[in-house]
Amino acid sequence: MTVDPKHKTNDDCRKRDPERQNRLLRDQFGRTATYLRLSVTDRCDLRCTYCMAENMTFLPRKDLLSLEELYRLTTIFMEHGVRKIRLTGGEPLVRKNVMSLFENLSRHLANGDLDEVTLTTNGSLLSRYARDLARFGVKRVNVSLDTLDGDRYRAITRWGSINRVFAGLDAAQDAGLHVKLNAVAQKGAFEKELNDLIRFAHGRGMDLTLIEEMPLGGAASCRHSSFLSLADLRHRLEQEWSLEPLAVTTGGPAKYVRISETGGRLGFITPMSCDFCSDCNRIRLSCTGELYTCMGQEGGLSLRDALRQSDGNEIVAQLLRQKVFEKPSGHDFLIEDRQVRGLTRAMSTLGG
Repeated sequence: MTVDPKHKTNDDCRKRDPERQNRLLRDQFGRTATYLRLSVTDRCDLRCTYCMAENMTFLPRKDLLSLEELYRLTTIFMEHGVRKIRLTGGEPLVRKNVMSLFENLSRHLANGDLDEVTLTTNGSLLSRYARDLARFGVKRVNVSLDTLDGDRYRAITRWGSINRVFAGLDAAQDAGLHVKLNAVAQKGAFEKELNDLIRFAHGRGMDLTLIEEMPLGGAASCRHSSFLSLADLRHRLEQEWSLEPLAVTTGGPAKYVRISETGGRLGFITPMSCDFCSDCNRIRLSCTGELYTCMGQEGGLSLRDALRQSDGNEIVAQLLRQKVFEKPSGHDFLIEDRQVRGLTRAMSTLGG
């Protein structure tokens, strides 16, 4: 294909725009934040045991930013070099009118401001929204699924129906979305079911990513008994499967292998056993406008008042740049020799 030398691609324009380069969100350790995880709600229609308490007290609705305010904040992040946005929760699809946010973001996919908008969901509402997601430019979704057994699924989620997740997976693939399953690794039944989960995911053309449990929320102190090191688990998997390391990345912290016997990809997210902080490109925004540069640190910065009290965006932008520059070198999580150091903040606050 012949390219007109007068034609500038979006990548060309970004490289040649020195002002844009100067606005990039760089921290004191030289890392650049290009990936925003945007929590649109702390609410969820499930109560997964590793994520939240059964009787949760959720934020008052008045404390949440409106979808219009969340969108305005995302435009400020985009102006500072964020290229990928993942919507999370809680469960993001329980937020009323959340599709309007996807619709607004879709315009930035079309004009090249964004490379990707993605979603992490428990899958329970995916059958209702899969086609709209695809229509608004979403190409892939992550679905949390820790077991294929209906009874164990109900025990983990406290009242979820696995059939609703299966229906959501069908709808997502029918809509042309690429699906990646996320499973939180825990000692016990999960270890016995993992091979079946691999076969299920790869048999349907879906990736599977395993995630180490992190000490977050009220149950953090009990994590030493359920924590399963993925470094150890990978060694065990290598006795049963042929694992081929891959250089591919989806923009997040997962390290992938291809399983020769299935042809599918298996990812490992290892915040505890193999620190990945040195090349972190992520920042997180809560549904109340609290900016977190590290999931494993308590300190956030509220952007809500600055957003609401200013007509322009520069005050918010200054706060954003300063907070990202001060990003710590790494998280403070620890699970070791029956010692646990974690955070009281629930995982549902930022969506993992």
